[in-house]
Amino acid sequence: MIYKLIIIIILIFSISGCKETPRKENITLKKDTANQTSDRISAKDSLRNVKQTEIPNGVITRLPTDEKVVALTFDACETRTPAYFDEGILSFLLKEKIPFTVFVSGKFATRNKDRLIELSKLEFVEIENHSLNHYQNMERLSKGQTEKEVTENEKLIFDITKSKTKFFRFPGGNYNQAGLESVESLGYKVVHWDVASGDPDKRVSAGRLIKWVLYNVKPGSIIIFHINGRGYKTADALSVIVDSLRNQGFRFVKLDEEI
Repeated sequence: MIYKLIIIIILIFSISGCKETPRKENITLKKDTANQTSDRISAKDSLRNVKQTEIPNGVITRLPTDEKVVALTFDACETRTPAYFDEGILSFLLKEKIPFTVFVSGKFATRNKDRLIELSKLEFVEIENHSLNHYQNMERLSKGQTEKEVTENEKLIFDITKSKTKFFRFPGGNYNQAGLESVESLGYKVVHWDVASGDPDKRVSAGRLIKWVLYNVKPGSIIIFHINGRGYKTADALSVIVDSLRNQGFRFVKLDEEI
């Protein structure tokens, strides 16, 4: 009897231990996962419908607000082919005095220097950093190369506009954790988008562009368009998009108004 009792007691403790150990491991796993996620956290996942005074590190894809505001952002880049501002887009924005943000790369900034000087004097226009050479895969660059892409373009834009850039957008939205940390170590916040207009696709009509953007916009959305001649139907669609959003009660802001 004593022998059987000892066996029963051992089994009870063994079963109890099997239940407890996985629970502790699960708790640890959740904490580790949370820490990893916070390192990569985006405004889309962490800031939805929340107004915060501090933005966490990580790629920001939405504004930290539940108010009906939208950020219109435009990439202005050049690689091999000379590129200029799309005056159809630009003239509409300037005429309506709509707040907007332009992410500018090095070659484009150099070629469009005079226009950038004009834009830099307008309070409702924000000019930000889109890398020096617009490498589509900056995740392949070393830490030193990444920092050079950012700092040299920063200097170039400052020499033109006399204003320091504070937001960075990776070309093509392609990055890795090391690259992200390198950019943030320079004092930048990385801002991408939650609504990709798809305007570089020649097959997208103005009507389809309008429907797609309006369907996806939410309070705090950051929309990406192109203003370098590669937003093929954006000039035709933008006024309709703006009017529709205004009728829904949205207003437009620069990134630095909310971030």
